[in-house]
Amino acid sequence: MRELLETYHALNYSHFRRKLQPAVIALSDTAGRLGRWVADARLIEIGRRLVLEQPWGVVVEVLKHEMAHQYVYEVLKVTHETAHGPRFREVCETLGIDAVAAGMPTAVSTPEENRVLERISRLMALAESANVHEAEAAMAAAQRLMLKYNLDLAQTRAVRRYGFRHVGKPTGRVTESERIVGGILVKHFFVEAIWTPMYLPLEGKRGSVLEICGTTANLEMAAYVHAFLHHTAEQLWLAHKRANGIQANRDRRTFTAGVMLGFLEKLNAERKREIEKGLVWVQDADLSDYYRARYPRVHHVRHSGNQRTEAHAHGRAAGRQIELRRPLEGEGRRGSMLLPPKRG
Repeated sequence: MRELLETYHALNYSHFRRKLQPAVIALSDTAGRLGRWVADARLIEIGRRLVLEQPWGVVVEVLKHEMAHQYVYEVLKVTHETAHGPRFREVCETLGIDAVAAGMPTAVSTPEENRVLERISRLMALAESANVHEAEAAMAAAQRLMLKYNLDLAQTRAVRRYGFRHVGKPTGRVTESERIVGGILVKHFFVEAIWTPMYLPLEGKRGSVLEICGTTANLEMAAYVHAFLHHTAEQLWLAHKRANGIQANRDRRTFTAGVMLGFLEKLNAERKREIEKGLVWVQDADLSDYYRARYPRVHHVRHSGNQRTEAHAHGRAAGRQIELRRPLEGEGRRGSMLLPPKRG
């Protein structure tokens, strides 16, 4: 409850310009309801099961949704429309809030996005070839397809629906390798990314989680890349330990940071070749607007990196050899189009 109240005040400041008079916040045991705004009682109810069973990011999205109801009713004084009427939807669109009346906040894929993801998945299967040149060609084709898909959307000014996703596990300390992966996703996989605060109610701890924003197809690809790189870096570290007779994990973070940096260097070189072919990507202005609406007040922090030791150099060399491959069964998130679902 204290965390919900603090989050309410933070959102009132960042999204609603402190125009909301604090409401009463309560947990509800009503089944089938994530949350609701009760105008007569000036009350925001949040489902107890939602708080205890869903990631904190989902809880925050539901809280935003109910605060938008409060804003429309108490600040805009709109009482003649239905609860999810035009003014409510307008407020939600302006603030990057999910306006859907029921269900978990989510982004919906289009048939075209599904077709693109299916083609990319087939190319990733080819990237499993034992022939190095075939594998590199298949992965280059997959990245070129993603680039062309986004360029075509931008040139035709097609309507794009944006959403967000949290990737990875909440962490109390963001490592250099995790920060580099976030930068890779922004620079090369057509999403915006931000480290956002996360609360773990059952543990009573705070941390951070990486949020990515973009179209459904780009979110799918970026989430896959995120999971693949962290898994691959861990496997490369274990192989490095075996090859060099290393027992301790003292240099693990330094090595994995080198892996991510090496892979970034590889992608930068591939991007340069695409530019030479005339495929030049310019930042998606509409996505930037969506991102700024979700996070109108962003703080930028500088971090020092790991020491550039021999372990870092080994990791960097290994990272330059990485080819994105179709994942093994069981990896990835449930419901993903690129990653098979986990078995229960």
